[in-house]
Amino acid sequence: MTEGHKMWMSVMVVFAAYAIIFLLFEDYDRKMSEPFGEVSDWHLLTFSLVVMAGLGWLLYHYARRMDERISREQQQRQNQMRRELTQNIAHELKTPVASILGYTDTILDNPDISDDTRRQFIVRTNAQARRLSALLQDISTLNKMDYAPEILKMERIDLSAMVADIVQESEQALAAKQMAFRNCLPQDICIQGNWQLLYSIFRNLTDNAINYAGANTTIELSAEQLPDGWHFTFSDNGVGVPDEHLPRLFERFYRIDKGRSRNLGGTGLGLAIVKNAVVLHGGQISVSNAASGGLHFDFTLVGA
Repeated sequence: MTEGHKMWMSVMVVFAAYAIIFLLFEDYDRKMSEPFGEVSDWHLLTFSLVVMAGLGWLLYHYARRMDERISREQQQRQNQMRRELTQNIAHELKTPVASILGYTDTILDNPDISDDTRRQFIVRTNAQARRLSALLQDISTLNKMDYAPEILKMERIDLSAMVADIVQESEQALAAKQMAFRNCLPQDICIQGNWQLLYSIFRNLTDNAINYAGANTTIELSAEQLPDGWHFTFSDNGVGVPDEHLPRLFERFYRIDKGRSRNLGGTGLGLAIVKNAVVLHGGQISVSNAASGGLHFDFTLVGA
């Protein structure tokens, strides 16, 4: 039921209740089973019913117009979001495609180029192709969550084992920045959900911390069981972000430092995927700057 129809139904219920009360209790000296003793009573009741019908008709049309206005505004916002998303996607695709074309054109136009230079260009082309592949994969993941969540396979996932694998996979990147990962999760945390999306939550948060927290920092992940799921805390003691950027961190393609993000290979969609995946699993997520420094993510996952 739309908001307009809810309003109309609420008002009509009030009017109906008034009519019933008037009919039954208009005269305290009269028994409920007796008819009205005066003609004016019937006139007043008839007038009340006519007024109720007229106001109901007016409110119904007002509710329809209100629903139409809300629908138009929602459609305009959605169209604006689609335009912005399309522009952002085109902008993000432009850089790796231009780089790939530049390197390959140079190799093709210069057949006498040295083997070392050719290999260097091939390596750079491969890196840009991988970045492009990651971007397309992230866009595909978001599209599945937005438009076809019912096709996602749900099964019982051992999150403790999954996070342990992610920590192991990230050992080299952590060591390169002399970072530590304190995995404080209890054993055998299980969630009914989609493996790929649950993996994306913890992997993207880990990669985000590795890329932006800074060297010689510590990542910490802990969890507390809830009646219907788990509450997770993911934090680091790094540099954090300015407070004015916090409300927009989960927006698609939002970057605090665009140049640095691209240099690190980010697609600008990691935290958007995290939020959508959390919501799809019945949870909520928030981010804040920790009092001791660094970012602090709180989120829940339902379906234990």
